[in-house]
Formats: sequence, structure tokens, C-alpha cells
Amino acid sequence: MICALASSVCFGAASVLQAMAARAAEPGTGSGVDVALMWRALRQWRYLAGLGMDGLGFVLQIVALRTLPIYVVGAALAASLAVTAVIASRVLRVRLSRVEWAAVAVVCLGLAMLALASGKEGHREPSEALDWVLLGISFGVLLVGLAAGRLPEKPRALILGLGAGIGFGVVEVAVRLIDGIDFADPVWYALIVGGGAAFLLLTSALQRGSVTTATAGAVLGETVGPAIVGVTWLGDSTREGLGWLAITGFAVAVAGSLTLARFGEAPAPEPSRNPAPETSA
Repeated sequence: MICALASSVCFGAASVLQAMAARAAEPGTGSGVDVALMWRALRQWRYLAGLGMDGLGFVLQIVALRTLPIYVVGAALAASLAVTAVIASRVLRVRLSRVEWAAVAVVCLGLAMLALASGKEGHREPSEALDWVLLGISFGVLLVGLAAGRLPEKPRALILGLGAGIGFGVVEVAVRLIDGIDFADPVWYALIVGGGAAFLLLTSALQRGSVTTATAGAVLGETVGPAIVGVTWLGDSTREGLGWLAITGFAVAVAGSLTLARFGEAPAPEPSRNPAPETSA
């Protein structure tokens, strides 16, 4: 559980660091998507530090997925939005409403309930068909991205975000299934294709639609599906008699994270209420 929570903290802090770096980079001169922004951001130490935090978070996520039920890790990763919100409120001076502060507390409550109720990682031997199912889903995520690009803005952001979440969910399940380095195993390709597709879809969703809508879709996609697979296919369980508490904690943590979905991309700081007066020439 410590690794899952630490991973959440790493991802949440990385979002704020990368947002600060992107704003510190020199603005482009053209219109539309600035393809050189990534290069300018990479020259900022905060962006590099954010990438480092992402890498550390991914390593901790792998450790957590190999020792905890998937539903616990998924809820903890969704909680990174609460970390981002708290850090953004201090560093970027973003004002959180009472509802959002309450959502942060709700996320913490849900995680505490999960920690109390979660059992051991399941050791049920999965069917080989699951490997191929994951690979098929990972390519399906790419197809969803191609189709969603033609939709209007609101449904496009939701579908792209949901597709990205499913791709990240494929990564979560694949990490559990991998047993040594064997590139003849389709689960390795599911991991690579699913992760790459998820990144592409989420990036597109954040660029072309509502951050809140896209992030909400991603949270649902990367938590609900993998949790069901973990319980039904891999044998993840709860402590005896505490299944109800695990379900409640999972639902509470995800609901709180959805309330904080606008922090899927760290929001810009609020404009000053007392702007400097214009000077006449």
C-alpha cells in the first residue's frame, strides 16, 4: 500500500512540475498546436524533474501491482488528482472550492477503507486467452482514437479519455501477468501498444477538448475495468467479511477523484484581481 500511495504522490507532483515548466517556456508565435513546445519545456529543470517523478512513480506502480489487488492500486492512482489539487493550491495558488477540499478528504477516506479491507494479491492462474484479449483491447483503443477524432468536441473528449483509461488499464493488468522476459508472449505487446495508445489518446483529448471530461473518462477506464478483471480472472480478494467495505472504499475514492477531474492537467493560476493599470504613450 505504501508503494501505491507513493506512486500516486509522484504522479501528482509530476503534473504540477510539468505544468509550471510548460508555462515558463517561451510561447509560440503561430496558431494551433505548438509542436516545439515539448522541446522548450525539456529545457526547463522542472519538466525534467517531473519526468523523473513519473519514472519513479511507474516503478512504484509496478511494485504495488505485483503485491496488491489491482482495485487498490487503481484507486490509489486515481487519487493522484487529489495530490495535484493540494500541491496546485499551494504552488500555483489555485483556489479550491469547499466541494473540492471535501473531495480531497473523501479520496483519503476511501483509500483508508480500501487499506483496511483489501486482501492479498490473487494468485489464480489466468487463462492464456486473457493475454490475447488484452492485446485485442490495446489495438481496439487505437481504433477508438481514430473514430473519436471525428466526433463533436464534448463526446470526443469523453471517448478519447475513456479510451486512454482503458489503455492504462491494459497496462495495469499486463504488469500482473508478465512473468519474466518473453517477447513471444502477447502480453508484452499488449503492454507496449496499450500504454502507447493510452498516452496518444489522452494527449489528444487534453488538446482538443475539456480537461475535466477527458480526465473523468480516463479515471473510469483505468479503475473499473482492471478491478473487475483482478477479482474475476486473477483471484484478487478482500479480507474475510470486509468485501462491502472494499467496494464502498473503491466507490468513494473514485467518486472523489472524479470531482477533482479538472486537475487532470494542472489548471492555470487564477488571474490577478488587481491588474496593473495601462500606461499611455
